[in-house]
Amino acid sequence: MDGSGTDPTDRVGAVATSAGSLPVPEGSEGQGTPRLALDGFDGPLERLLTLARAQQVDLSRISLIALLAQLEAALRQAPATLPLGQKADWLVMAAWLLQLRSRLLLPAGAPAPQDAVAEADQLRFRLVELQAVQALAGWLERRPQLGRDVFARGQPAVGVSVEPTPDLDIIEFLWASLALFGDGAPAPDTTPFYRPPPRALYPVSEARARILRRLAEVRGEVAFALLLPDAPALAEGQSLPALQLRSAWSSTFAASLELAKQGDVVVTQEGLFRPIHLARVERSA
Repeated sequence: MDGSGTDPTDRVGAVATSAGSLPVPEGSEGQGTPRLALDGFDGPLERLLTLARAQQVDLSRISLIALLAQLEAALRQAPATLPLGQKADWLVMAAWLLQLRSRLLLPAGAPAPQDAVAEADQLRFRLVELQAVQALAGWLERRPQLGRDVFARGQPAVGVSVEPTPDLDIIEFLWASLALFGDGAPAPDTTPFYRPPPRALYPVSEARARILRRLAEVRGEVAFALLLPDAPALAEGQSLPALQLRSAWSSTFAASLELAKQGDVVVTQEGLFRPIHLARVERSA
C-alpha cells in the first residue's frame, strides 16, 4: 500500500488494462509464443503475462535477465517465414512484464509515486507507438509480395506482343556516328599498287582437245605447226602478240608430250631442229 491507499500492483494492472491488452482466443492461450523456463514459471510467454495481470504468479521470483535472454534466443531461432507482427507481439508482452516487474521494485511508502506514474505513462505511450508499428508491419505483410503473389515474368495474354520496341534518339545516333570518324584512328591506306593486266593465254586442256580432234579428222602424220590454235582475225598490218604466240606453242607442246606419255599419239622428229610430226595410235578393238 502507498500513501494513496492503493496497491502498486493493482495500479499497474489498471494501466495495462487502459493501454489495451493482447487478445487471447479461447483454447489457444500460449500458442505461437516462445516457451520460457524460469524460476517459478515454466510455460509460454503469453500465459506468463496472463497470470501476471491476474496476480497469480510471483513476479519477484522471475529473473529479468533470464527472461530477456530466452526471448532473444527465441527471436534469433525463429523461422524466416514467421510474420514480423508476431515477433512484435512477443516484444509487447515482454514490455508489459518488465513494467509489472519494475512496479514491485518500488517500496510501499515511496516518497515520489507521481514520478513512477509519469514513467508508467511514458512507457504506455511507447507501447502505443509499438502497436502502431506492429499494425504497419501487418499491413506490409498483407501487401502482394514479389515471388509469392506476383511474379516478375508471367505468361503474356493471348494476342499481346511482348517484342521490345527500340527507343532510338536520332540526334544521339548521329553524334555517335560522327564520333566514329573522329576517334583518332589512322586513315585507311589508299596507296595504289601494281596489278598486272590479265593475259589471254592458251590453256593446255584446250591444246590437248584440239590435238585429238585434228588427228581424228586426218589419217597419218600431222605437222606440229598445223596443231596450233587458229590466230584471231587481226587488222591489216597487225600480228599476234609474242606472249600469246609463245603460250600457244608451249601449251601445244606440253599437251603433245602428255598424249605421247599416255600412249594416245606418236611424236616423231627426223633430226635436230627438224619439224615435229604427230600421228594417232590406232587401238585394236
